[in-house]
Amino acid sequence: MKQADLGLNLSTKRTRKREFLDEMNRVVPWAALVGLVTPHAPAGRRGRPPFPVETMLRIHFMQQWFGLSDPAMEEALFDVPLYREFAGLDNGNVRLPDESTILRFRHLLETHKLAGPMLATVNDVLRDKGLMLRIGTVVDATLISAPSSTKNDSGQRDPEMHQTKKGNQWYFGMKAHIGVDAQSGLVHTVKGTAANVNDVVEANGLLHGDETNAFGDAGYQGAHKRPDAKDGVTWHVAMRPGKRKALDKSTKLGALTDEIERLKASIRAKVEHPFRVIKRQFGFTKVRYRGLKKNTAQITTLFALANLWMARRELMGVGA
Repeated sequence: MKQADLGLNLSTKRTRKREFLDEMNRVVPWAALVGLVTPHAPAGRRGRPPFPVETMLRIHFMQQWFGLSDPAMEEALFDVPLYREFAGLDNGNVRLPDESTILRFRHLLETHKLAGPMLATVNDVLRDKGLMLRIGTVVDATLISAPSSTKNDSGQRDPEMHQTKKGNQWYFGMKAHIGVDAQSGLVHTVKGTAANVNDVVEANGLLHGDETNAFGDAGYQGAHKRPDAKDGVTWHVAMRPGKRKALDKSTKLGALTDEIERLKASIRAKVEHPFRVIKRQFGFTKVRYRGLKKNTAQITTLFALANLWMARRELMGVGA
């Protein structure tokens, strides 16, 4: 038996990447996610036997964590023993998934719209562990850049993306709109739109329906007046920066109003954590595919994995 089989391979350094994969291996609900994907997987009655669903799911998640394209993921499986180990391909099997196999698995997830159910499955696990409440939601959106070059096969930019101006700078791409739990900061709803869609348009669609309070920055002014506003939800939206700056804090009313705005801001801060994880921890700063559908599916998967990353200590603490 190999030393690695006994966990006695002293030449293997406990790198940060290995620690990360070990932690995610412990907190990802593999059985539930495999059960979700398996009914849609090919039966493999003809040709070469397909790779196990769990193996392909592990490879798909590594693509999201490390920002790897399909060809780069294929090469990484050949070059990095740690990746083969995590995918369960370190048992002497010489056949590894090629980029076409990896692409087909991603297309399978997209075709059957499994990114949303995967997020829901992860959130069900988190809710069962008592890590998600349903009394308040914080909403926000972030811009995701898309290639603006026309040097491609079609000779044009992605028609589903759009440009928008934020401050004094123009951006081209899409927006990721999310609704997070006001207590834990875990994402429960994800929507993808072109970059020029106003934040308040998607505000009420980011609520799960059970909350009584919703929080948003100044861009969500008037959310409670929109046709899709939900009954029983009280919106706590930030004051316009100019109005807050004009407050006379020397008066009791001005000081109290400013303190209320500060408290609302402290709650809204929870929504920034998932954005930080996917952009800084997972390195997702630019869309990889053309079209909103594919990119929204990837973003939804990223936020599901971000939830597990943010809750990993609690999950490992309760025996995940």
